[in-house]
Amino acid sequence: MAILVVDDDARLRRAVRRVLVSQGFDVEVAEDGDAASGRLRTGSFDLVVLDVMMPGRDGIEVCERLRAEGDHQLPVLMLTARDAVRDRVAGLEAGADDYLVKPFANEELVARVRALLRRSGKGSQTVEFAGLELDLLTHDARRGTREIVLSPIEFQLLELFMVHPRQVLSRRVIYERVWGYDASLSSNSLDVFVGHLRRKLEAGGEARLIQTVRGVGYSLRQR
Repeated sequence: MAILVVDDDARLRRAVRRVLVSQGFDVEVAEDGDAASGRLRTGSFDLVVLDVMMPGRDGIEVCERLRAEGDHQLPVLMLTARDAVRDRVAGLEAGADDYLVKPFANEELVARVRALLRRSGKGSQTVEFAGLELDLLTHDARRGTREIVLSPIEFQLLELFMVHPRQVLSRRVIYERVWGYDASLSSNSLDVFVGHLRRKLEAGGEARLIQTVRGVGYSLRQR
């Protein structure tokens, strides 16, 4: 699924993109309202994350124009630093579907995005590998007919493996994608969570899919 992230703050733009890419989304960015309007006319997106306060054409105007041009289906998530009721109302009246106040937790951003995609009828994005299925939007996991209950970190870890099947992922890459920082030299958190995942994935006597690549990291593949 493709998401357009619009914000004049380059650091926030990069951070939001990094979080959404880590969750399996294709993400493009725009630095202001004019660039966003151009991307929306020429590209195809499943959702827009749109900052309200931008120089020139702000998020309210971008959203109003999008709706005025007849696109009433594309979900719009507004970002704002202002929590006043009148500001939220202005965004919703302009055609936004939801509002998120800065600063926000990455988990809440992802949850809002997934909820909007579900409401828009795009609520299933399933990846599959060797009989293991993972719905990236509902977080449902299944191996064959057996349902698997995952914690948030376990889900993020398994999702990373499943969107990069057969690839060897280094410890550094896994820590950066799942935890947001490099702790590969000082923490055994990764090994602990891989152990949890393996026990859940193999609870029915199934073959191991998460393989250890000694000295490097892990890989999702069949022996």
